[in-house]
Amino acid sequence: MSERASEPSGTARRSPEELRSHRWYGGEGLRSFSHRSRSRQLGLNPEEHLGKPVIGILNTWSGINPCHMHLRERAEQVARGVWQAGGYPVEFPVATLSETFQKPTPMLYRNLLAMETEEILRSYPVDGAVLLGGCDKTTPALLMGAASADLPAIFVPAGPMLAGHWRGEVLGSGTDMWRYADERRAGRLGEAEWSELEAALARSPGHCMTMGTASTMTSAAEVLGMTLPGAASIPAVDSAHHRMAAASGRRAVELVWADLRPSRILDERAYADAVTTVLALGGSTNAVIHLIAMAGRSQVPLGLADFDRIARDTPVLADIRPGGRFLMEDFHYAGGLRALLARLGARLHLDRITVSGRTLGEGLAGAAVHDDEVIRPVDRPLAAEGGVAVLRGNLAPDGAVIKYIAATPELLRHTGPAVVFHGYRDLRDRIDDEDLPVTPDSVLVLAGAGPKGGPGMPEYGMLPIPTRLLRAGVRDMVRISDARMSGTSYGACVLHVAPEAHVGGPLALVRDGDPITLDVPARTLSLDVPDDELARRRAAWIPPEPTFERGYGALYYEHITQADTGCDFEFLARPGKNPDPDPE
Repeated sequence: MSERASEPSGTARRSPEELRSHRWYGGEGLRSFSHRSRSRQLGLNPEEHLGKPVIGILNTWSGINPCHMHLRERAEQVARGVWQAGGYPVEFPVATLSETFQKPTPMLYRNLLAMETEEILRSYPVDGAVLLGGCDKTTPALLMGAASADLPAIFVPAGPMLAGHWRGEVLGSGTDMWRYADERRAGRLGEAEWSELEAALARSPGHCMTMGTASTMTSAAEVLGMTLPGAASIPAVDSAHHRMAAASGRRAVELVWADLRPSRILDERAYADAVTTVLALGGSTNAVIHLIAMAGRSQVPLGLADFDRIARDTPVLADIRPGGRFLMEDFHYAGGLRALLARLGARLHLDRITVSGRTLGEGLAGAAVHDDEVIRPVDRPLAAEGGVAVLRGNLAPDGAVIKYIAATPELLRHTGPAVVFHGYRDLRDRIDDEDLPVTPDSVLVLAGAGPKGGPGMPEYGMLPIPTRLLRAGVRDMVRISDARMSGTSYGACVLHVAPEAHVGGPLALVRDGDPITLDVPARTLSLDVPDDELARRRAAWIPPEPTFERGYGALYYEHITQADTGCDFEFLARPGKNPDPDPE
């Protein structure tokens, strides 16, 4: 990772009196007196922060988020960098969104962290920010809030954890858990082996080391230009990660002096490059929702059609699980994201500015691939087209997605009878029923797991294979839902069907035995039932009751948008004033 930074030509340095924090601390008014007095209560003399950039360090550390358990230490290193550059660091604890422990899903709370980020930056005497995150929803949430607040900001990725090891096998968190869970359900893995796996999958701080949602979104943050070059793939426990954190703190101070804000960085070119990069990585389907939401905060139009268009011209170059063979450590030491971006070359907008103060292209100078198996040459890709396809048809009028690079190729064109589950509990209670009328050709359908129906669009989309079929050797089936799935998952899973069943989408009208046709090459998903029959079912459909009657859940339920528009709150995605407070 390169730590050298410079400002774009023609950038004027701001004066201390132009700092936003000066409105709180400067001057002779009573409010300024009060602010300085309370700073003294904190044990500070005015000269420690007056006239210096105040850098808010937004930290998603908590005692229940293992992906972020090192971020308390990283916050100290960021603060060291801020001090070194002549700034004043202030740490703010913000929502942690632990992917493992928060129920029903941290996706329900992504927008809450985005709101908190925006309002923290807006309401306090902060000139710029360093955003510490990495676990799936924290990256888009922090960047959404920072884009809305539009103060100078830089992102510090938590970094991937170390690879797992078990009985001579290298394990990837999530991906190998799903694989061995199926083996256990099939009766091919005993309790002793299962217990050993439990202790072997996740063995250090950091987020999942597969190309799941966490690695996908931190890579997106880097190519968007919101991290220092090379930051996304550094393993969480590598000493380079410590140095990157301190360098980010130093850089945050310079961002403030240069007044380099997200609005100058996050333009249409940046989001197009992020989509290209996610596809070249074979990244998580969750990135589709998050990038659309992030672009909405930047007032940049981005939709499912853009993903499908860019996918047709973007080769998959990263051979990383779950779509490939390797893990993030391998990717980092093979050259990391900078090396992959250098191979994408002309497919990217290399002349746009990043938080480093240099262009994206300048940040790739000297990047080299050290292992052509991990980061493939363009003429020998893992797949000729991006591994995500957007599907449309009478079952998904507003679109659905499939990560077809992680599916069994024979299932990418398939027609079969539906086996329908209404909600996760119904799925859980009946999927292993020996009398379930299911065959390997069946299409498993989960309805009622979308943004409102889930609630929160949980990661239920990798529907389990019925145990009876697992015992017979079946390891993949066509599965369709309005849910998401973990970025570490795999299989022929059609996701994000929009509109969702809970609001009357066609998924709510599917019945057991209905023929469903999936045709990934044609980008279609169809329910092969006559229109008059569907009209009869729609007339008989009864809308479900709201999931929440009060609290944050009610706010979410009333304002959440559908998957194809990013699952943001409509009142946050729209343009309009949210003015700075008057400190006086």
